[in-house]
Amino acid sequence: MQIVHLASALRDQTAALAAALVGIDPNAPVPTCPQWRVRHLVGHADQALRWSADIARTGQVTQIPNPMESDPGDPATWVETMRADAEGLIDAVGAGSALVWTFFGTLPSVFWLRRMVADMTIHRADAAIAAGKEYAVDAALAEEVITEGLELLTSPEAAAVKPSLLELHGNGETVLLFATSGHGWLITRKPDGLAFEHTTTQVEATVTASGRVEDLLWLFARRLTADDRGITVTGDRAQLDHWLAHTAF
Repeated sequence: MQIVHLASALRDQTAALAAALVGIDPNAPVPTCPQWRVRHLVGHADQALRWSADIARTGQVTQIPNPMESDPGDPATWVETMRADAEGLIDAVGAGSALVWTFFGTLPSVFWLRRMVADMTIHRADAAIAAGKEYAVDAALAEEVITEGLELLTSPEAAAVKPSLLELHGNGETVLLFATSGHGWLITRKPDGLAFEHTTTQVEATVTASGRVEDLLWLFARRLTADDRGITVTGDRAQLDHWLAHTAF
C-alpha cells in the first residue's frame, strides 16, 4: 500500500476508533481485550501513536509505554486527540525513507506508519465491539494488515521479540489463508522458522482457512475464531489452532 493510502487509512481508523466510543463509559470493559477498560484502549492508542511518531522523528527508541498507566484525558477530547495523534505520526514519517529504530532492526520510517495502521485497524474493531456497534474494514486494508502482520512474524528477528514463535518451527507444514476474492497467504513452518508467500490459487495446504478477506483479518487478529460464521476450515484444524495460539502480538 502506498504511503498516501497508508496515511488516509490511519486517519480513517483513528477517527472511527474515537467516534465509536463517543458517549461510552471510560470504565466500560473491552471484551476483546479483557484486561482493559475503554480508557485503557484509548490510552494505548494515544500512547502508541505518539511513541511511534517520536521514533519516526528522532530515529531513536524511548521506553515502551504501558497502557495500564495511561491517562487518555476527558472523553470529550478523544476525537480531537486521535486526529492530532494521527497527523503527528503522518508528519513525522514524511516520505517514509528515513532509517529509524524498530523492534526488527533499523528500517525505513514507513514501518511505523504501517504498524500503526494495523494496530489502529484492529483496535477500531475493539472500540466498536466495546460500544456494541457494527464495524467493517475495506478489503484492500484488510489485505495490507494481514500482509504486514505476516512480514513481522516471518522476520529473522521475530523470535527475539516473541519467543513463542520458536514453537512454530516445523517440517514443512503449511497454513493457507485464502480469501473468496482470490488473494491468499501460504505460511510454511520450516525448521528455521516461518515463511510466507502470496498466492492467487487455493493451493494444497496442511490446513486452509477460507472466507472473506475481512473475516480472515479478524481471524488473524483473533477477533473471530475458526468456529465463527464466515470462516471455513479444511484439513488439520489442530495446525491452525496451534499457529493462532503462538502468533498473537
